[in-house]
Amino acid sequence: MAFFEYTFRIGMRDIGKNNEITNKAILGFFEDIGGLHSDVVGYGLKNIYETKLSWVLLHWKLTVVKRAKYSDEVLVRTWSRKEFSKFYCYRDFEMYDKNSMELLAYGTSQWTLIHLEKGITRITEELVEKYHPEDKKVYGEEKLDKLKEPSSYLQEFNYQILRSNIDVNQHMHNLYYLDLAYETLPESVYQTANFSHVEIMYKRECKLGDHITCLYSFENGQHIITIKSEDEKQLHAIIQLS
Repeated sequence: MAFFEYTFRIGMRDIGKNNEITNKAILGFFEDIGGLHSDVVGYGLKNIYETKLSWVLLHWKLTVVKRAKYSDEVLVRTWSRKEFSKFYCYRDFEMYDKNSMELLAYGTSQWTLIHLEKGITRITEELVEKYHPEDKKVYGEEKLDKLKEPSSYLQEFNYQILRSNIDVNQHMHNLYYLDLAYETLPESVYQTANFSHVEIMYKRECKLGDHITCLYSFENGQHIITIKSEDEKQLHAIIQLS
């Protein structure tokens, strides 16, 4: 069970320009298959009330090679990596055209483990081994570097967290951060750019009713969106698009 696979068909909610799959949909498929893998191992959503443990995402990194289109079938493959620390571990992904097996996208992610009553809990070797982890790394690197805040900002977008943004962990679902990043982009960038590289670092969860400020910058060829509290004292996430 080292490599876990699942086939998805791309629907209307998964597409954007030219009927092509969006970055949000790709990350959604990655998230779904990661959850299915954990369900099979015994540490997924199906088991949360028994184990009192929940995986929480810390970091996404995505590269799109070619975009599948509406109604296409894609095969998504995931695996747990052998590298882990006391408080985080990694999961990698690949997406293929179901018919030709052409590589369409790949990515990696970093996760921490939360005990529902005690908070962040230690990740043990015994738990990791249940996933039969692999040495393979899609980026050839062991760790994800922390994203840094830009030195200045060009514009901002303000938002209040709604009920529809909240997930089973009672904070804003990770994919909505990407939605907010797109809302913050200048219109000219949003209408013309087709981002093949996405990286999201989550620092502190957004909760229902929070007022947040999304700040846009462009540095070193990267469109950077920094999500902070309304007073800009608390960092929630940094998103890089290119």
